[in-house]
Amino acid sequence: MASGEVTGPAVGRLPGKHSPMSYARIIVLTALAMVAFAGNSLLCRAALNNTTIDAASFTSIRLISGAVVLWLLVRLRFGPKASAGNWRSGLALFVYAAAFSFAYVSLPAATGALLIFGAVQATMISRGIWAGERLGKLQLLGMVLAFAGLLVLLFPGVSSAPPLGGALLMMVSGISWGIYSLRGQSAGDPIRVTAGNFLRAVPMTALLSLLMIRGLSLDAAGVIYAVASGGLASAIGYAIWYTALPGLKATQAATVQLTVPVIATLGGIALLGEPVSLRLALASVAILGGIALTVLDRQRVNGQTS
Repeated sequence: MASGEVTGPAVGRLPGKHSPMSYARIIVLTALAMVAFAGNSLLCRAALNNTTIDAASFTSIRLISGAVVLWLLVRLRFGPKASAGNWRSGLALFVYAAAFSFAYVSLPAATGALLIFGAVQATMISRGIWAGERLGKLQLLGMVLAFAGLLVLLFPGVSSAPPLGGALLMMVSGISWGIYSLRGQSAGDPIRVTAGNFLRAVPMTALLSLLMIRGLSLDAAGVIYAVASGGLASAIGYAIWYTALPGLKATQAATVQLTVPVIATLGGIALLGEPVSLRLALASVAILGGIALTVLDRQRVNGQTS
């Protein structure tokens, strides 16, 4: 998904390069990117909850719209050069997008954003441990805190618990996004790689829609939401993020992405009328706080040892 250490809208190991862009421009671009990433949750939930579009069609329209916009961006930037990417990353992107859509059939925007954020981070951190990375005390504390928050959120038997099926699908989506991000490290120019992977995901999502043709349901509003999710929140959002990223330090890039679930929560309240339970509030503090401890201490340790 990204060049060097970039992980897209999830927090992972991020580059610490500096850019000649003005600080004000970096702040504006970063804020726009975070709003775009949170917007994917809001647009998907709004479409599947308030319109008649089915999840498979939403996935297909989103990926096709993203592929078209990214292809145009690549053509404008590089001319007729072929896009990059590979089929395995395209498959991971497809699984992420499909599971994301089907999960939001039943999950509120805030809960979904929190679950996918946590699942991505668990995937990234687990990969580091598998590769031999040792965790410090603060990192271990952060992981325990985040896991406790997840248990609080998903513990069954309470009316405010999210549907288990939707929660599991969203975690599958997050794991797929984590794999996609890991595969994208050092893969070349991020816009070209992303464009190529979106293009490769198109036949996969077309097959999904064909297999679920009996459940096909479309309306104008749902299609607009899906196009906005793919063309704007995904394609343009990634392009903006990759433009801002070289101007951010690693810790800044990691920290700012913690705002995505928060923005999704506020958007769900303001735009979708979703309530926020005490359970979700406590789980959010624990999960985001735990991730912050783990990721930021990891950046500190890596910085000392590099």
